[in-house]
Amino acid sequence: MASAAQHRAREMAAIARRDKEMVPRILLRAMLAMVLCAVALVVFARVTDRPLVAAPPVGVPVVAERIIVLSGDMAGRALVTEMDGRVIADLPGDKGGFVAGIWRVVQRERMLRKLPDDLPLRLVLYEDSRLVIYDDFTEWRAQLIGFGIDNYRTFYNLLDAPAVHPAEVAGEPAAAATSAAD
Repeated sequence: MASAAQHRAREMAAIARRDKEMVPRILLRAMLAMVLCAVALVVFARVTDRPLVAAPPVGVPVVAERIIVLSGDMAGRALVTEMDGRVIADLPGDKGGFVAGIWRVVQRERMLRKLPDDLPLRLVLYEDSRLVIYDDFTEWRAQLIGFGIDNYRTFYNLLDAPAVHPAEVAGEPAAAATSAAD
């Protein structure tokens, strides 16, 4: 019996040594020093009123701008329309995932502020090739290049895409749709 207790004590000592070696004390100290340096830099920048260097440049001319309305679903389907309901893009679940993701973010921001989901967004292309989507109602914005070139291109293509009457998307001719609406 004494040998079982000794064996158990040796196992516990081995586990304690292993655990101590998994996170060396020097690593913990280095992490603490890094956090303290980051806090010191932020405090220094705020106290000395240093300008925001990572902010987008101010005064860059706008090349193109389009007002859009997004809607989508959790499966990735996205619908992009103009204010009057004309369809700019109807993206299926396998193609509209990023657009639907942006819609979900905007929807959440608006829900927090108790705003309707169908308010418009501004899609703005600047001269320096920055493409930004703005929600003027919540002050939310996203610089789209930060999400990769394919996602950037998806929204870039929306700037010049022709808008189609919703009935044309459903397969009816536009003249029949407008006469039916009258």
